[in-house]
Amino acid sequence: MLLKKRFTVYVLYLGLICLMASTLSAQEITQRIPEKTRLLFLLDGSASMYGEWEKTLKIRAAKGLLVDLVDSLRVNKNVELALRIYGHQHTPEERNCEDTRLEVPFGISVHDQIIEKIRNLEPKGTTPIAYSLLQAAGDFPVTSDYRNIIIIITDGVESCGGDPCAVSVALQKKGIFLKPFVIGLNMDKDYQNQFGCTGTYFDARKIRDFRQALNVALQQSLLKTTVTVELTDNQNLPNETNINVSFINSITGDPVYEFVHYRDKKGLTDTLEIESVITYNINVNTIPPVLRKDVEITGGRHNEIRIPAPQGKLHIELPNAGMYSTGVKALLKYKGTNNVFHVMDVPGTENYLTGTYDAEVLTLPKTIFQGIQISHKKTTDLLLLAPGLVNLVSSSYIYGTIYELDKEGNERWVINLDTKNTTTKLTMQPGNYKIAYRTKVTFGSKYTAIKYFTIKSNESTSIKLFN
Repeated sequence: MLLKKRFTVYVLYLGLICLMASTLSAQEITQRIPEKTRLLFLLDGSASMYGEWEKTLKIRAAKGLLVDLVDSLRVNKNVELALRIYGHQHTPEERNCEDTRLEVPFGISVHDQIIEKIRNLEPKGTTPIAYSLLQAAGDFPVTSDYRNIIIIITDGVESCGGDPCAVSVALQKKGIFLKPFVIGLNMDKDYQNQFGCTGTYFDARKIRDFRQALNVALQQSLLKTTVTVELTDNQNLPNETNINVSFINSITGDPVYEFVHYRDKKGLTDTLEIESVITYNINVNTIPPVLRKDVEITGGRHNEIRIPAPQGKLHIELPNAGMYSTGVKALLKYKGTNNVFHVMDVPGTENYLTGTYDAEVLTLPKTIFQGIQISHKKTTDLLLLAPGLVNLVSSSYIYGTIYELDKEGNERWVINLDTKNTTTKLTMQPGNYKIAYRTKVTFGSKYTAIKYFTIKSNESTSIKLFN
């Protein structure tokens, strides 16, 4: 018998393990970064590229570094390359603002073709950057399993009246490519503002800066990047968790990742792989939310982002809330304002970011709480009295208003009565009230009548309204 019991326990234990394994295997990572990348070089071939740069020419330095870079990418089979050049087919006198051409379309083994085109490039014309960007949109094959990236290399600003920033943002919003990299070769610093909105701008004042910019662009584009979001408490310790965190593309406004924050039994936050080319607005969806804007992610390494998000609880208690047939809501507001940031059910308990708030509970009449202090890991309790009932009965249809009276006899408007009914039933908070009314069959303000009444918790009051 003992052996049979042990066998039964073993079978149950084995079944539990199988169930757990099945559950774990059913879990799926739904937000993945594509393994493959398409990288388009958009190269300036305008006449100004013949300018001198550290005892050489800009075009000569650019050719040498680009050839070495393209050659080094042969080993990466998950990267497809393409080359588009602008300003290289027409002279400056022709001022051809459509002078751009895809010299080498995307492919895995196009390195030799790209190197040959770069070596044979003879700069010639003008600088139609915006038009070239617009045409580059068609260079990327329409597939969803690739990351599309552009590296723009130029020594001058737009010279054809186009708006590279507007074109870049529009194409990013359409999902054509990620935020471009723009490398300015020995350009005036005033140009940075014109390119900063186009993409991530690198000011290559020297040739070594150009080499470094290319390396950073590749690191951001091709190397695995991870991130840990540490949600900290009131002592800046990473103790908050189980909060939805949204990574929003700061250029397009589109959500890129939605993570429900996780921390294991040891208190360690999990590590996530993330797209590093994008600049993010990170929204920690506490109540109210915490927003961290323009967060840059360093590619090819682990990034730790610390965001303060200490929380406490607010509990609002309303005995016999069911007497309100439509339910009761509370409007949470920033202290001293009418800016409602959340609506909660009453009675109820919710987590809130630590701070001081006001609340307007939609009882009848409204119950106002001011200066509610939410403290870290503590519960703030708000207690309302149980409501009572009042039945208003009139001999005919009336016009009427109910006022709440405070201890000094001052009145506050509560509600206007329904003019289409002779009987009205209201659930109201305990207190002293008056009703001013006139029946529809009376003709003149002087026939307005006043009645006083008191509401007590869990009790009913009947009032007859006659002129």
